[in-house]
Amino acid sequence: MDTNQPTDPADIASRLEFARDIAREAGALTLRYFQNPGLAVERKADASPVTVADREAELLLRSRIEAQFPRDGILGEEFPERPGTSGFRWVLDPIDGTKSFIHGVPLYGTMVAVETGGAALLGVVFIPGLDELIYAGRGLGCWHIRQGQPATRCQVSRVARLAEGCFVTSEVKSYKKINRPEVYEHLQSAARLDRTWGDCYGYLLVATGRVEMAIDPLMNIWDAAAVQPIIEEAGGRFTDWAGTRSISSGNALATNGLVHDEALGLMRG
Repeated sequence: MDTNQPTDPADIASRLEFARDIAREAGALTLRYFQNPGLAVERKADASPVTVADREAELLLRSRIEAQFPRDGILGEEFPERPGTSGFRWVLDPIDGTKSFIHGVPLYGTMVAVETGGAALLGVVFIPGLDELIYAGRGLGCWHIRQGQPATRCQVSRVARLAEGCFVTSEVKSYKKINRPEVYEHLQSAARLDRTWGDCYGYLLVATGRVEMAIDPLMNIWDAAAVQPIIEEAGGRFTDWAGTRSISSGNALATNGLVHDEALGLMRG
C-alpha cells in the first residue's frame, strides 16, 4: 500500500458513483433468490448462514471492482482478501442480514465501502427488497433514494434524550454471547422504544432520522465500514462501545449524536 493516504475528493466521488452502481447491480442479483423456498442454506465455521446468493453477489462486486480499479484492494465477507497497491481498499458485504434474507424478510442489504488507513471514505447500502439506497462520501453529504424518487439529503433526528427516542439492534441474544446482557437491559430501560430492526437497515434508520440509535455487540469490518460515513455525513456519531471512532473494533454504536454520550454512560453503568 502506498504510504501517502489518498483523500482527493475526485477519487472519492468517482468511487462513490461506481459503488452506487455496483451495489444496485449486486442487490438486484440477490432478488433472484429472495423468497425462494428452495434456496439452500449452508453454515459457515462461525455457524452463521450463507447462500449461493451471498457468494454470487460478492463475486459480481469483485469482478466489477477489479476491472475498474485494478490497483485497489478488496476485502469481502465470503472470499479471501485481495491486496492492493493504490491505498484504497474496498470492503464488501454482499448480503448484510442473511438471516432476514433466508426468512423472506426484506430488511437486508448489499453494502459497499472504500477505506484507507482504517477510516471509511465512502459507504453505500442498498436494500433491494424495499428499493432504498443510501450513500455518503467524506465531505459529500449523505443521500437517500427511495423507489426511484430523487435523492434527498439525510439528516439524523434532533431528539436529545433516549427517554424520548427509539433504538434498534440486530439480535438481543448477541449481548449474552459477549457476557454483556446488562447493556441491552440498561438501554431498554432508558429508551422510549426498542426494536430489532437490525443489520444495515437499522443504521439506515438512524441516518434518515427515523430512530435515534443503532447498536450491535458483534460487528465485522464489512458490517461497519459502509455505515460509518453514512452516519457521520448525516450528522450523527459512529463509534465502538468505548467511544472510539472505529470500523474494526468488533462492536458498534451509531446515534444522532445527541444521545451518544448518554448511551455510552448507560453501557458503562
